[in-house]
Amino acid sequence: MIKNVIYPIQAWLLSQGRCVGCGKLLTKAKIKSGKSSQKQVTCDCRRVYILDSKSQKYRRALPEEVF
Repeated sequence: MIKNVIYPIQAWLLSQGRCVGCGKLLTKAKIKSGKSSQKQVTCDCRRVYILDSKSQKYRRALPEEVF
């Protein structure tokens, strides 16, 4: 039940370009270049995201994507 409440809030934060943990803007986070159209973004709270440079959308990184 709690996931039904938390998931939409996290999706809204990611659509705004904010971290789901601390709420900071991900544009101010550390960026590492990855694959051709993806970049790894690490927030100050150490959560890792993937930025798709074509669509400019963030998503949470999978454990095997962290480099």
